[in-house]
Amino acid sequence: MIALENLTKIFETPSGSVIAADQITMEVVEGEICVLLGPSGCGKTTVLKMVNRLIMPTSGKIYIDGKDTDEYDPVALRRTIGYVIQQIGLFPNKTIEENICVVPDLLGWDREKSKARAAELLEMVALDPGVFLKRYPKELSGGQQQRVGVIRALAADPPVMLMDEPFGAIDPINREVIQDEFLKMQEALGKTIMFVSHDIDEAVKMADKVAIFRAGRLEQYGSPDDILAHPANSFIADFVGGDRALKRLRLITVEEAMMKDPPRVRPEDTLEKATGLMRENGHISVVMVGPRGRPRGFIHINDAKERKGLVGEHYEKLPATVNVREDLRTAVSEMFTHDLTWLACVDDEGFFKGYVTQRGITHLLGETYRDG
Repeated sequence: MIALENLTKIFETPSGSVIAADQITMEVVEGEICVLLGPSGCGKTTVLKMVNRLIMPTSGKIYIDGKDTDEYDPVALRRTIGYVIQQIGLFPNKTIEENICVVPDLLGWDREKSKARAAELLEMVALDPGVFLKRYPKELSGGQQQRVGVIRALAADPPVMLMDEPFGAIDPINREVIQDEFLKMQEALGKTIMFVSHDIDEAVKMADKVAIFRAGRLEQYGSPDDILAHPANSFIADFVGGDRALKRLRLITVEEAMMKDPPRVRPEDTLEKATGLMRENGHISVVMVGPRGRPRGFIHINDAKERKGLVGEHYEKLPATVNVREDLRTAVSEMFTHDLTWLACVDDEGFFKGYVTQRGITHLLGETYRDG
């Protein structure tokens, strides 16, 4: 959807030429979020602004959906691309509705269609249209203004969005909320997005692909997991941080790491049967499920060997479970909170699907590093 081909920008200064972007070649696939990362002055914002021609390239090509952007009038091009900046840029003398409708109005949309679009987008970011449409920016909090800034860029339903540190000025709690809302919108809308950030944690959370720049050059381009597991050089390794293994926990779901369809017992099963299952599978405990398959507790092999009777008479309650759709960071946090080495994994209906262990998580991460 967005293709950069040997894209170069050289600024002329009194002290000489400065190469802000040096032969950048990369492609952002339709429907993906690409986060541009790197230290201050590395060229990431220059690259972003060349896409909508706020900065004119010195050489190279930019294609959007296969069409050379040199063939567009720059103003017309910008009206087809959503653009969000950290400073938000809402018009203080216009209502929230009028702010959202700016580009649709420029494109000649029917007024009622524009108003309906504004109300629809406000609902997407959990702002009640009945409350906020007629308010002015000064009547909103910083986080609310930022949400409006994001949805204003979506008002004309552009296929491409450019975002320049859109959440950078928001406090950490509101930033997490807005990021989550944005990802829900993206799941529904499937825009192609280039997103400048200075925060590796934000990139890991938001990106399908990450491009890391240094001194105008593209040092590495790949998925967040690939970059964290296999940094291309010492600069990338230092930039993503020494805790890159912990960052990767956010990228892997419990379902990907869990042991699927493990043995299980029911309350009416004998302890002898439970012991046999554990020995057969090399386990030291087994989950007890109810009639429909929801986990109710577990039995440890020592208890099963030392006692007689039925599992339902001797089981222990599970201190915690984890949903298969959660990430491994959530699973590890639950383990630490409850001092556990494993967790039973459940689906949205609460049915037992498997278990995840500390050892299994460590092994999974270690195997990926060895593959590199």
